[in-house]
Amino acid sequence: MPPFTVLHVCMGNICRSPMAERLLALAVRERLTRRAQDTAGAEGLLYSHSAGTGGWHAGEEMNPPAARQVVDRGGDVDGFAARKLRSDHIDAADLVLTATADQQEYVVALRPDAAARTFVLGEFGRLLGAVDVSALPAAEATPEAVYARGVALVAAAHDHRLGASPLPTDDLDDPWGRGDQCFTRVADEIEETVHPLAAALLP
Repeated sequence: MPPFTVLHVCMGNICRSPMAERLLALAVRERLTRRAQDTAGAEGLLYSHSAGTGGWHAGEEMNPPAARQVVDRGGDVDGFAARKLRSDHIDAADLVLTATADQQEYVVALRPDAAARTFVLGEFGRLLGAVDVSALPAAEATPEAVYARGVALVAAAHDHRLGASPLPTDDLDDPWGRGDQCFTRVADEIEETVHPLAAALLP
């Protein structure tokens, strides 16, 4: 059921997955702007949220260097609070994007039935390039159309990965405790997946 829901997962939910959460939401708003459509309803088209495999930082704000990356790229960090991943978060997600292959395995161990819609973020970005987007349901900026197109996109990406494992280069490095240069690189890598995802949903 709409909206198309994307869950981002990392370890502590203060660096990688929050950046992915907010940068995907920003990418969707940017697609709507390119289509000369109101961005106010963006969350009704795609709901992007995140959680961590550990709960050590529950309730905390985004790590400051991560927040800077989001804000500097035009996004916002308002209202963010870290939380621990729960099974119901996975159940409600149409697409789960993890920072690493280990976290993908963690998600699938919690919810084996989510295996076909759970990807390492970099892996999903690679697979998007192989999907024939012209074969997806019609692209319209309505909750129903984005949902249908998103579900079909996830299924197509899963079909393309059958028999293949994520590559080591699909993982996002953990930038926690490291300098702004590392955070910039990780945010760039996140955008390499979330921008094509938003473009595929809202061409």
